[in-house]
Amino acid sequence: MQIDAVDQRIIALLVADARASYADIGARVSLSAPAVKRRVDRLRATGVIRGFTAVVDPAAVGWTTEAFVELFCAGRTTPAQIGVAARRHPEVVGAYTVSGEADALVHLRAADIAHLEAALERLRAESFVTSTRSTIVLSRLVESPGVGPSA
Repeated sequence: MQIDAVDQRIIALLVADARASYADIGARVSLSAPAVKRRVDRLRATGVIRGFTAVVDPAAVGWTTEAFVELFCAGRTTPAQIGVAARRHPEVVGAYTVSGEADALVHLRAADIAHLEAALERLRAESFVTSTRSTIVLSRLVESPGVGPSA
């Protein structure tokens, strides 16, 4: 699917505020509200926009401790197996296959170090995990919810 500059701006505006009205977006991209709606509908139908969600501040719910965990897996563990296991743990906020020595990288978020340790121990108990290497996040320097150029 071809995405033009107007589509990119619409996407950036929705990423910044998914509750923005079609009229507000239209005013920013020089289109009518119905024209913006047609474009958003097309972007949704083609899978460019997969949905709309609330972004929760982890500190507001008390989950301020986070770590990135490299997983080293046994034998022929597949990405699908890692994904299924990662979804079992509520502390996992992201899981990725990666290049390099590790088989996957898992982003964990927890209330405190004790909670993080418990989550890590449960993750290590997965049958295919042979070892892990963890890095605790000290501070967030950049965080961006979107892709592409900003609005």
